[in-house]
Amino acid sequence: MTNHPSSPPAHTSAAAHSNAGWLRWLPGLQMLRTYEAGWLPRDLAAGLVLTTMLVPVGIAYAEASGVPGIYGLYATIIPLLAYALFGPSRILVLGPDSALAAPILAVVVQLSAGDPARAITIASMMAVVSGLVCIVVGLLRLGFITELLSKPIRYGYMNGIAFTVLVSQLPKLFGISIEDAGPLRELWSLGNAVAAGKANPYSLAVGGASLVLILLLKRFERVPGVLIAVVLATLSVSLFGLDAQGVKVLGKMPQGLPAFALPYLSGVDLTQIVVGGCAVALVAFADTSVLSRTYAARLKYPVDPNQEMVGLGAANLAAGLFQGFPISSSASRTPVAEAAGARTQLTGVVGALAVAALLLFAPDLMRHLPNSALAAVVIAAAIGLFEFADLKRIYRIQQWEFWLAMACFAGVAVLGAVPGICLAVVIAIIEFLWDGWRPHHAVLGRADGVRGYHDVERYPNARRVPGLVLFRWDAPLFFANAELFQECVLRAVDASPTAVRRVVVAAEPVTSVDVTSADMLRELDKALDERGIELHFAEMKDPVKDKLKRFELFDKLGEDAFHPTVGAAVDDYLSDYGVDWTA
Repeated sequence: MTNHPSSPPAHTSAAAHSNAGWLRWLPGLQMLRTYEAGWLPRDLAAGLVLTTMLVPVGIAYAEASGVPGIYGLYATIIPLLAYALFGPSRILVLGPDSALAAPILAVVVQLSAGDPARAITIASMMAVVSGLVCIVVGLLRLGFITELLSKPIRYGYMNGIAFTVLVSQLPKLFGISIEDAGPLRELWSLGNAVAAGKANPYSLAVGGASLVLILLLKRFERVPGVLIAVVLATLSVSLFGLDAQGVKVLGKMPQGLPAFALPYLSGVDLTQIVVGGCAVALVAFADTSVLSRTYAARLKYPVDPNQEMVGLGAANLAAGLFQGFPISSSASRTPVAEAAGARTQLTGVVGALAVAALLLFAPDLMRHLPNSALAAVVIAAAIGLFEFADLKRIYRIQQWEFWLAMACFAGVAVLGAVPGICLAVVIAIIEFLWDGWRPHHAVLGRADGVRGYHDVERYPNARRVPGLVLFRWDAPLFFANAELFQECVLRAVDASPTAVRRVVVAAEPVTSVDVTSADMLRELDKALDERGIELHFAEMKDPVKDKLKRFELFDKLGEDAFHPTVGAAVDDYLSDYGVDWTA
């Protein structure tokens, strides 16, 4: 046998195939194999620019989540490194996020009893749960699940989360301590405290000025508004001694990097942690998948939603195992990286290393950072989460979906972040089932001047075939609508202007059949047969036919009962019964 040098040996090909198999789970390594030297200066510069956002935002979102600010930096460093290895998006920046602050805080406040050590352990447990959920869903290739949440429902719960986060930060802005009891009660307590003169004017001045500055500079993409506001606030407190006037500050942070620690607490309600972790995973992946697809389309590179979930899960799992808390993609830091010229995941790695260097060599740099300025950072982010414009459009074109969004908003605002998100999921399932439970259906006829067969209610002058009922069902057949389908078919038979010999179901919209609906079809066929009426189908998809064969229904009906088109079904009926009818 002649050996060809150009052909690799069999074992080499097998090894290459094996490497390709496991490398697909490590997009970061695959990127390094094609990394261009010309990208390095841009990635380094973008990473340093990004760091100016990572530090103040990480600390602010940690405080908003109910854990000490230092853990916001831990939850920045480790997830960025993990996502750089497992994440498919070349530009996405992960870390603490304002959208997750409310559900994290809801669980932490209930279970930590005010102990910071317990708080971070509980938050880390939530991160582990969130990470495992995302990884499992990604490995099972179920990355489409967030698509089950309709746009109005997403708007509703995100507006509710934004409202909850905003209200939770207002007491810090005013320099007032209020027990967490839900956004509505917090607003009431805050109003009473302000009316009683308990607000700290210095804290309000620093926080209010920071908020105004951030919002004013937000329109300039290349201007680091958050960094400028935080630096000015810190300098004001340090130079004028405002901490002596009651302005609460971040204080001294510990020096060093996060250590590996398996998060576990005995005697806590694990159900709340698991539910909270799942809620966080849902919000995080919903936001991440949208942001990932947006940048993939803009920068013209493909992104696998299942790998995106694995990357997000790995980042959350790593955060939980290294003293962090749940994280997500960032709609504020990712544009900063893009505007700074980021080309690959190396930008996030540089940012993570820069934050780590800060913790090692200059941990006291932010000791005078005022809490009211951190609250301003979170409030500004929460304001950006609100969606009003598209809700106005939805109200104009479909009011019931607008009120669906309002119900989700009310659920989060009244019940709290985690129960509200669970309510949004339940509403989404009900909405999905409702559309299939009561679908549109029609009796078809032939309208003059229009090709094909159409709804006789839309075309009252449409001619119907004598002795034939053409019935269309615009949904899958499943347990929730099986009985209704049978009722509608029999009602159409009874309403026919001529004695019926055959019913033909135009089944092109029927994409699936389950056991319940198959048994219903068997009963319907029997009921029609007793009245001397045949049951036929037209345009049924082959996968649906395969299911009928498995359910032992296809052979009972007979192959002749299935027609390729509605027109063919009409022609066969006219031929079988010798009916004189002109289409």
